Amino acid sequence: MNITQEKIDNLNSVVKVSIKPEDYRDRVEKAIKSQAKKAKLPGFRPGMVPPSHIKKMYGKSILVDEINNLLNDSLNNYITENKLDVLGQPLPKVDESKEFNWDYNDEFEFDYELGLAPEFELSFSEKDTLPYYQIKIDAETLESRVKNIRKSYGKMTNPEVSAEDDILYSELTQLSPDGSVFEGGISSTASVRLDLIKDEEIKKALIGLKKDDVSELDVQKAFANDAAQISKLLNIGEDDARDLQSKFRLTVKNVNRLEEADLDQEFFDKLFGKDAVKTEEEFKEKITAELESMVMQNADQKLNNDIIGFGLQKFNLELPDEFLKRWLKATNQNITEEELENGYSDFARNLRWTLIENKLMKENSLEVKYEDVFEAAKQRLDAQFRMYSPQALPEDQLAQYAVQFLQNKENANKVFEDVKTAKVLDYLKTVITLDKKEIEYNKFLELN
Repeated sequence: MNITQEKIDNLNSVVKVSIKPEDYRDRVEKAIKSQAKKAKLPGFRPGMVPPSHIKKMYGKSILVDEINNLLNDSLNNYITENKLDVLGQPLPKVDESKEFNWDYNDEFEFDYELGLAPEFELSFSEKDTLPYYQIKIDAETLESRVKNIRKSYGKMTNPEVSAEDDILYSELTQLSPDGSVFEGGISSTASVRLDLIKDEEIKKALIGLKKDDVSELDVQKAFANDAAQISKLLNIGEDDARDLQSKFRLTVKNVNRLEEADLDQEFFDKLFGKDAVKTEEEFKEKITAELESMVMQNADQKLNNDIIGFGLQKFNLELPDEFLKRWLKATNQNITEEELENGYSDFARNLRWTLIENKLMKENSLEVKYEDVFEAAKQRLDAQFRMYSPQALPEDQLAQYAVQFLQNKENANKVFEDVKTAKVLDYLKTVITLDKKEIEYNKFLELN
């Protein structure tokens, strides 16, 4: 057997595999004998089918299988021995001029395209500087949070006249283009939340209404074509809500207002326990601390994203794009050309970062251990369970769920990759310079 490589450029090459009869005859004969021992054919006792009979009946298919096995083994060995850093898998080149008899005396030659990973040197250092935002809660964000908490513990009242942020419990009736009631049209009794209305002119028209007042409502304009919101309001399907063009008559049945809870000791005790907070100032300090703890995760996530973006820009790795697109097409036969083109940039970006990650892991002796993956799986499951119950699962039960979760190969691979990325990012945070910058939360949101 002879294997040669023809380098097209730094990212593409073609491997030629030449196979002679002496390379495959023994493998084929061994496979035929093995098949003969297992075969159950009429007229023969089990295990006593002559190999010549198997060869006559199934010889060509066995030959094809063994040639394929030999090709796979030889290619993999060649790639390993020559330390080729390939992307995807080798793609066979179809040559219509080559025809084989498959008669045990053929000499075969197969060509395979390889996509090669780019060669590059890592150069992260303390000279690389990225901002690490220390988020402070601005007055507007704090007041908004305080308002929401007070409403959560407040009470419902029924004022005579509607004001901003009130809820209009209303009857909604579909209208014809001429303004008359659409016979057999949509009719719904629903709560119209003024704080969800996007159009300021419509919101203004709904302020100052009383029970039994009537107004006209353009739902598409009012809710900025939000099909999900319109669907819920009118109790219709989202597809119907998306296509709906009619206006509606809104008849107020009641005005509801959620009054904010008083900032008194009873309210503080409900939130934090008896006498833990005694003044409005202490209350706002507590809420500020909780908010800053929550937004710290946002700052950390932005830093992670910035490090990845910086690394991708710093090295700007070239890829064998055309090869990779052919490989993606070959391994995902149902993918359309449009899907391939639209999704390729994200695929290439992730691949570039994976190459940087792998090099960092190798050169800095970073490793992902099973216990790291196991702990990450437990944390992920714990967070999911806490969405439904604040009560934490017992440690042994959580560990059992984690074992079951990781038995799924896809789950295990996902957690492994997440842990690997976290290790690489944590390492880079010790290498590059993090320029800590204080920023108010509302200004931080403008960065994203």
